[in-house]
Amino acid sequence: MKWLFVLALASCQQAKPATPPGKLELIDAPRTADVAPLIAKEVARASSDHKHLLVYLGATWCEPCVKFHEAAKAGILDQAFGDIRMLVFDADRDNEALERAGYKYDLVPLFALPGVDGRATGKQIQGSVKGSNYVQEITPRLRSLVDG
Repeated sequence: MKWLFVLALASCQQAKPATPPGKLELIDAPRTADVAPLIAKEVARASSDHKHLLVYLGATWCEPCVKFHEAAKAGILDQAFGDIRMLVFDADRDNEALERAGYKYDLVPLFALPGVDGRATGKQIQGSVKGSNYVQEITPRLRSLVDG
C-alpha cells in the first residue's frame, strides 16, 4: 500500500510542460517634459508583472529602428524577449526629456535599463540593428542588458 502512495505522489510531481514564451511588449510613451516619474511607474508595473522594463528610443527615419519595431509587432522577437516590456520614445520628440533623466546617446536605436527611480543607470546599448540577421545580432546584446 505504501508503494501505491509513493507512485501516486510521484505522478503528481511530474515536470509541468514548458509554458510558451510571453510577448515582447512595446508601449508608446506619452509626451511629457519629465519622463523619470513615468518610467519609474512603468518599472514598478513591469516588475509586478515579472517583466524587465527597457527604455527604447527610436525614430521613424531610422531604418534599423523601423525593422526592430516591425519585428517586435510581428511577434518575431517574442521567443527571445517575451520577458521584456519596452517603453517606446521617439528621438525627435522626446530627446530633451530623456537627456534630463540621464539618458545619453549618440545613436539610435537606444535600449536602456532604467533604475527604479526612472533615471538612466548607464546600462545601455545603442546603434545599428542591420540586415537580415538583426534578430541574431540584437539578441545577445539585449539579453546581456537585462540578465547581466
